[in-house]
Amino acid sequence: MTDRPAKPKPADPVPNPEERYEVLVEQLEDLVERIESGEIGLEDSIKAYEQGIVLITKARSILLRAEQRIEQLDLETLRKRAAADESS
Repeated sequence: MTDRPAKPKPADPVPNPEERYEVLVEQLEDLVERIESGEIGLEDSIKAYEQGIVLITKARSILLRAEQRIEQLDLETLRKRAAADESS
């Protein structure tokens, strides 16, 4: 058994283009349209619903990361302003 060094994980991985928020929303809208149109049967509707749940979960995760990033930027901006005010 050889001890291999662990591969470093990138700090900010490049997102899969198919997992961009806008793409996920578009895919979700397509699923909803197919289900509502009645063009697919019950079993396929259930599968589409399950796919929709996955898409919603991914989209919410993207929104949460964006919100956290904005909050961090706001905090950094407030700290810089406070430091600038103290030095004035």
